[in-house]
Amino acid sequence: MSTAAIVVIGNEVLSAKVTDANGPFLAQELRALGVELRRIETVPDEIPLIVDALARARSSGHWVFTSGGIGPTHDDVTIAAIAQAFGVEVVHDPKTLSMLHERFGHTLKPALRRLAEIPRGCEVVWSEGFMFPVLVMERVVVLPGVPSLLREAFTRVRERFRAAPIFSGAVFLSLPESRIAEFLDATVAEFPQVGIGSYPRFDDADHRVKVTFDGRDQDIVRRAQQAFVTRLPPGAVLREE
Repeated sequence: MSTAAIVVIGNEVLSAKVTDANGPFLAQELRALGVELRRIETVPDEIPLIVDALARARSSGHWVFTSGGIGPTHDDVTIAAIAQAFGVEVVHDPKTLSMLHERFGHTLKPALRRLAEIPRGCEVVWSEGFMFPVLVMERVVVLPGVPSLLREAFTRVRERFRAAPIFSGAVFLSLPESRIAEFLDATVAEFPQVGIGSYPRFDDADHRVKVTFDGRDQDIVRRAQQAFVTRLPPGAVLREE
């Protein structure tokens, strides 16, 4: 089973200057690829806190995705943090440096040279027609913070993360959680390999509770859903998906 964790990096997210779009995008993409997301953590542009978050993320998921903190400015410290987390030095990628020279001339300002920095030993993934690579340090995938650039970068490498699919089902109910808790408990006990979630609504939705069923084995997911529905009193189910 493939798992993942996400580290969103940026003071702008924590200060509410920017609403994070990268975490939700990656969560949806990973789910579609069959990757189970185990953690999302947001940290400021501070090397010690990024290093700490990377340690937690690496212990939570097989793959780790970072968002933000790469670029030419003083607060772009993700590369340095990843290098520190792996105990390696920061070096310049020759191909990136060469491309920068071709575009900006022989003499590069320090800020531009920072665009070529990588943790020593990382994989530099170039794709035809793109001006910047995707960096992969062991199983840590380094992505930009700008949502359009992150989506572009992730699309270039997304197929390497594909795993066995996650199958899902859902039941929409007219009853509150208090009326279905015992039936949920019984179904969870019968099908421990299926992830079962209960999500109540307190607005004007057409249902009171949505119960979901997730698993790698489609037949078992269906059986768990049917076992739950069978336990319910008549009229409780509004619809199934």
